[in-house]
Amino acid sequence: MPTLDTGNTAWMLVATVLVLLMTLPGLALFYAGMVRKKNLLATMAQVLATCALVSLLWCAVGYSLAFRPGNGWLGDFGAVWLGTLAMDLAQGQASVHALAPTVPESVFVMYQLSFAVITPALIVGAFAERMRFAALLWFMGLWSLVVYAPVAHWVWGPGGWLGALGALDFAGGTVVHVNAGVAGLVAAAILGRRLGYGEVPLMPANLGWTLTGAGLLWVGWMGFNGGSAMAADGRAGIAILNTQMAAAAGTLAWMAAEWLVRGTPTLLGLCSGAIGGLVAVTPASGYVTPASAALIGALAGVACYWGATGLKRMLGADDSLDVFGVHGVAGLLGALLTGVLADPRIGGVSGSLLAQATAVGAVALYSAVATAAILWLIGATLGLRVNARQEHAGLDLSQHGERVE
Repeated sequence: MPTLDTGNTAWMLVATVLVLLMTLPGLALFYAGMVRKKNLLATMAQVLATCALVSLLWCAVGYSLAFRPGNGWLGDFGAVWLGTLAMDLAQGQASVHALAPTVPESVFVMYQLSFAVITPALIVGAFAERMRFAALLWFMGLWSLVVYAPVAHWVWGPGGWLGALGALDFAGGTVVHVNAGVAGLVAAAILGRRLGYGEVPLMPANLGWTLTGAGLLWVGWMGFNGGSAMAADGRAGIAILNTQMAAAAGTLAWMAAEWLVRGTPTLLGLCSGAIGGLVAVTPASGYVTPASAALIGALAGVACYWGATGLKRMLGADDSLDVFGVHGVAGLLGALLTGVLADPRIGGVSGSLLAQATAVGAVALYSAVATAAILWLIGATLGLRVNARQEHAGLDLSQHGERVE
């Protein structure tokens, strides 16, 4: 314990709370405001249940698979139910992880848990308004262990093969956003389109809630990126500054693109642009200058506007809340730009476009195949989608027996 740093520990505790705030209530409000009123409570329930389920699975086995040494592809089972975690006050000893040696391992576990929670929760937006709740629970549990934990190990874990290759991902552009974005696109395609998609307006319930959720995500992202420094130091400071620059640039870039194309800026567009900027700067936040961060955010704002409109039409999948159009597109863009813009004066390393492209390609391919396999298994056993009558009534009533008056 004498070797632990109280300042670093305090910052990591705060950062953990900020990242959890991104899921509950941030993401829940962000998504609930965009679905129709009859699916508002169900969408919130899906995010909440995902948070609870993945939290237990992470402590049971997910952390061990992601952050134990193992091999280049997967950790081991040595830390099942956190069996290696130690805290002996009498002896003045506490276990630590090699990636965060100045804070107790319990803090590192909890911080990484907050990432493990929000990644599958992001996928909820892709199949919103049509998946059975029981199917969702099985999907989220399996996906967190079969997809998220191995990918986290590849990039961040001890000896992970993508990390060893030189792939840079400061806070989760590839691990979180490319991973979830591709999984969301696959899920949307497999479940099929919502009833009335492209034929009748599918109006959002309350964009004020979406703005509130986007604001919580924006603020929470400071812990997402700043906390990934694993210390209360200058690198955390530059990551937070870069996060703000990219979010602001993404907001204005989407606004400008939408204003030019549609003739009017929208609140939903402003919120989406902010999220696009935040996603894109995530892998680069601790490696680039503020000017580069602003550039990344601006490019992401325009790219994500296209991703949620033109690209979405080209792909033909009903990605309900544009999980791939925003998280997938911005995650890919940010990861590649990290390879180009990483400044050794900031993060101490130079980027490699080849390494970044390899990481993006490997994660996207694995996520797509594994997600499809999990969905096929659940579909063949439980069934994935509510029936037409249930979908017409709304998931609030058909899945939970509740509704908003």
